[in-house]
This record gives sequence, C-alpha cells and structure tokens, in this order.
Amino acid sequence: MDFDVTFLSRLQFALTIMFHYLFPPLTIGMGVVLVYLEGMYLWKREPIYETAARFWTSLFAISFAAGVATGIVMEFQFGTNWSAYSRFVGDVFGSALAAEGIFAFFLESGFLAILVFGWDKVGPGFHFFATLMVSLGSIFSAVWIIVANSWQQTPAGHHIVQMVRDGKPWVINGQPVMRAETLDFWQVVFNPSTVNRLTHTLIGAFILGAFFIMSISAWYILKGRHLDFARRSFTGALIFATIFSAAGLVSGDFNARMVAHHQPAKLAAFEGHFKTGVADLHVTGIPSEKEESVRYGVTIPGGLSFLTNRDFNAEVIGLDRFRREDWPPLNTSFFSFHIMVGLGVFFIVLTLYAAWLRKCGSLFQKRWLMWVFVIAVLGPFVANQSGWVAAEVGRQPWSVHPRVVRDAAGAIVYDSQGLVQYVAQEGLRTSDAVSAKRTSGEVLSSMAMFGAIYGLLFWIWLFVLNDKIQKGPKPVHAPERTTARGLREAAAGRTLHEDSLSEAKEPLNGEEEQGR
Repeated sequence: MDFDVTFLSRLQFALTIMFHYLFPPLTIGMGVVLVYLEGMYLWKREPIYETAARFWTSLFAISFAAGVATGIVMEFQFGTNWSAYSRFVGDVFGSALAAEGIFAFFLESGFLAILVFGWDKVGPGFHFFATLMVSLGSIFSAVWIIVANSWQQTPAGHHIVQMVRDGKPWVINGQPVMRAETLDFWQVVFNPSTVNRLTHTLIGAFILGAFFIMSISAWYILKGRHLDFARRSFTGALIFATIFSAAGLVSGDFNARMVAHHQPAKLAAFEGHFKTGVADLHVTGIPSEKEESVRYGVTIPGGLSFLTNRDFNAEVIGLDRFRREDWPPLNTSFFSFHIMVGLGVFFIVLTLYAAWLRKCGSLFQKRWLMWVFVIAVLGPFVANQSGWVAAEVGRQPWSVHPRVVRDAAGAIVYDSQGLVQYVAQEGLRTSDAVSAKRTSGEVLSSMAMFGAIYGLLFWIWLFVLNDKIQKGPKPVHAPERTTARGLREAAAGRTLHEDSLSEAKEPLNGEEEQGR
C-alpha cells in the first residue's frame, strides 16, 4: 500500500472524525431522552423523573464536553491537509458552517450552563425550556453538518467558476484553480440526499442514546441498585429504542434508493455487484475484486433489484459500467455497509423481544437479557461508525461527487464504451483536494500527536463516566406537605426572630434552643 500524503491525510481525518463521532450521536440521543424525562416530571410531578433527569444530565454533560473538544480539530485540517478542497468548497461550506454557529452554538452555549448547573437556581419550567433548547441546538448542529456533507455526495445549487487572482486566472502547477460558487442557498440545503441522510443520522443517534441509558440501567438492575430509577429509565429508553430501530429500517430503505439513483457505483460496491443486470442482495460474503465476485455469499435472489426498483427482475447498474479508477474501495465499502445493516436488524429483534417481555411483566427477571443490554450499547456505536465509513469511503475517489449524466427522461447516459458518464468538472477528486506542500512525515507526526491526546481524553471520559455510574443517582424527594399546625409554627418562629435577620432572640419560657 502506498502511504502517500493523500492516503495519510485521509487516514488522519478518518481517525479524528471517527473519535469525534463517538460523542455527538450520544448527546443528540440523550438530549431527546432528557426532554422526555423533564416533561414527564412537569406533567406528573413524580420525583423519580427529576432524579433520572439529574443523573442522565451529568453523563450528558461530560459527553458533550468531549464532543466539543474533539470537534475543533477537524476544521483545522481543512486548512492544514486539505487546502485545495477548502478553496473548492469554501463558498458553499462557509454558509453551512455559519448557519451551524448561529442556530446551534448559540442555543447550546446559551442554555448548557442552565441545564447542567441550574437545577436549584431556576424553576422547573425554565429548566425544561433550557433542556429543550440544548437538545434542539445539538440537532441543529447535526442538520448543518449533514447539509454540508450531503452536498459533497449530491451537489446542487451551485456552479463551477475559475478563481481569479490579481485580475488574472489563478493557475497552480499549470492547472486552473476552480471553485464551487453558490447560486441558490436553499438548493444547497435541500440537495437530493440531505433529508434522507439527516433522517437516518438522527435515528442512529436516538438509538444510541436509548441503548446507552438501557445499558447503565440494566447494570443497576443486575446489581440490585436504584431499582425504581433503573426500571423506569430502562422502560422509557426501550420505547425510544424500539420505535427508532424500526424507523431506521425504513429510512435505510429510502437511503438505498437514493444512493442507487445518484451514486450507482457506491451501491454496487456496497453489495459487491459487478455485472449489470438483476442483482441479488448479499446477507454475507467476501468480495473479490480480482475475481469480480462475492465468495461464500448467502444471498436473497433479486433482493437488490427489489430494494432499489420494487421489482425482483429490474436491472441494477454494476461496477462493470464504471472505469476502474472510479471504483470505490471495495472491501471497506462492502463490510462497513453490511455491519451497519446487520446491527440494525439485531436492534429490531432485540428491542421487539424486550418490549414483548416488558408487556408480559417478565423483562427484568431475565438476567441473561439484562447482560445482553449491558453489552449491546457497543452495537449502536459500531453501527454509527460503520454507516459513516460506508458513506464516505463509498464516495471515493471523489471528495465532491459529480453528477451522473442523464437524458431528458432521466435515464443514465453512457459513453461509447458503455460506461457511466459524469459531469466531471463539477466533481473534485480526493487526490486533487489535498494540500500541495504537506509531507508524509508531517502528517504522521501530527497523527501520532492526535492519537496520544485523544487516547488521554478517552481515558478521562471513561474514568469520569465510570465514577458517576458507580456513585449512581441521588434521589430527589418530594417536598413535605405543610399542615395548618406547621403554618402556625412557622408564623410564630418568624415573629420570634423578626427583629433581626442575623441574631436569634432568647428562647421563651426557658425552652431549649432548637438544634442545640
């Protein structure tokens, strides 16, 4: 393998974003659960809901902090490692990142302190509002990041112009420098893949947040600690997990059809589909680029044809209709996609079974199942990472994927060799997006530094997380009801000490001073 600057820069960005991506889906998912818990407390006024909300907020806060710290580094890499990419997409990305700052960062920074530290300083209603704003802020952040990333997948609302410097066309190493210039902001926002990809991403985050809460709750149940808190937390999270696991299957279907239309090479790589024609859906297998087949494959005949066209006999474009240099990395695309799909099916089966047991009243007696849920939290982490890898690696060899040429009827146009044609000038190859002056040694050294810092940060996150879990939630008790006698005693006490705010009068009738 050639460890050139392009490969190392891709690897560094992948490592930094994959580490960062441990945290935003978790906080997005937990944020929605926090809104639910505080809403239930406002509705029912049962202290157990406030107890749960306070505890999960403490875990939310440390994960949120880790996400912020790791997210800053990624934007630096646009300048250090991907300057050509930044020149090309800057006009488009600038708007999306500015919108993220306005809509997301202001909400999060303005209300986060109230969410974390304001429990005994503001009223329940305003604290609920702060929780809602932080949750919306985290979702808005995802919206604008997905908008920017989806534009790379299915660009729209722009045109390509040559950059000018000192009144002359800008040329580097004999090549004109081009850039994307926004024509219609809302077409950029609602490019063909934004809604599908945003929906699927948020569903993945909600699943992760729910499984995270179920994992810790199941551990408490197994240890016999905080049982009322744990059972209620588990039940609430199970509702979220069951609903969104099923929703993930639906949104995944929409995404697959979108990819088939706009990025047929990516879909072919996902399924190891080499020959254009009726396509089977692979459940398992090992793709072989050399043999142009999937070895040891277990398939659903015509499954991919049905998935993309609702017809078991429909033709699906294979990798044979693309130039070799335009093929995505096959093994990584295939396995990451199938890991994500396999875990998604596992979540559906697991949550439906648990929901049925909960209805029957025997869920918490199944200790083996509680252990499954303790460990199962790793599943959504892996599924989210695998989904991101599949989406980004499947886009290769493009940083900005060009449009597929289609005729007036919407059919794909092929060249004289029968290969799919792209509007190549609208795309940017990854090999052309990297900074020209970086060396392999510089990228390796910075990668090692990031690895050390992130390793330390991950250890701190786990240490603090474990400490809070071991201590558990602090019960919040309902305020004692005030009786008529209590009101008279309070009034008498106030009369007794009304002369001074700092000094108490001598007790009357020789009574001993309270609390001595």
